[in-house]
Amino acid sequence: MKPIALLRRVGLIEAVSFLLLVGVAMPLKYLAGQPLAVKIAGWMHGLLFVIFGLALLRVWITARWPFGRVVLVFIAALLPFGPFVVDRRMREWEAEFEGRKT
Repeated sequence: MKPIALLRRVGLIEAVSFLLLVGVAMPLKYLAGQPLAVKIAGWMHGLLFVIFGLALLRVWITARWPFGRVVLVFIAALLPFGPFVVDRRMREWEAEFEGRKT
């Protein structure tokens, strides 16, 4: 898969896992006494975040993104809806990179 397309896909999946962790698993833990939900969702989210970080590193190297762009995408991944907001720009950067490659 192309590096920026993979980063976008992983970023959106990671964002959904973050929302599930914060919006479903944590309330289950603290309001319903179900700590297993956080354990499972937290583990999944953590794994997806590591994969996201590796995909971002790959894009930084292969697409030669500026450091500021990489930092922006990383910070967006730390915010609950950040990856959804930055995805539009990443689509533009992906088209720019694909046009430059040919």
